[in-house]
Amino acid sequence: MPEPRPHLGEPPALDLLNTRWIAQTGPQDLLTDVAGARQWLADNDLDVPADEDTLDALIAARDAILRVVKADSADDPHIADDLNAVLAHGRIRRALTAAGPADVPEVADPAWLPAWLAADNLLHLLASSPERIKQCAHPHCVLWFLDTSKNGTRRWHSMAACGNRAKATRHYAKKTQSEQSAG
Repeated sequence: MPEPRPHLGEPPALDLLNTRWIAQTGPQDLLTDVAGARQWLADNDLDVPADEDTLDALIAARDAILRVVKADSADDPHIADDLNAVLAHGRIRRALTAAGPADVPEVADPAWLPAWLAADNLLHLLASSPERIKQCAHPHCVLWFLDTSKNGTRRWHSMAACGNRAKATRHYAKKTQSEQSAG
């Protein structure tokens, strides 16, 4: 199945958010069926069987992650409840392996492993650089990205897509306004 999504390569928590996007034909959602869940698992190198339970867990995690990244925690003290409910499905066990010390995820129900990993990834992002978790600034884009620019001022998920569209729109508006002023 060819990749339908316009933006890949973000950390798992943000990549899960990016399973929804706006196309020329309207809003799209990769997670409408098990095939979409299978695609997301493959995109994130997760060797987990895709089934209805995995799909439901991914949707629950996506919704919880979205509420956390969009919210101001001062607005709602319960904003983390749904994310914590996803995280309650697993834990990290410290272990010594042949490769050295390791953090090993333990999730009782394998269907919850991908969702749990995405929620856990969000915790790491929030701990290291919460101000770098951004939604694309284009008014018709719903995609998310981790701003890895040197000064942290990136505005668009893709300069080639949304950045250029925004600049072209501003240029056209400015040109039209100056033509109307001159006329």
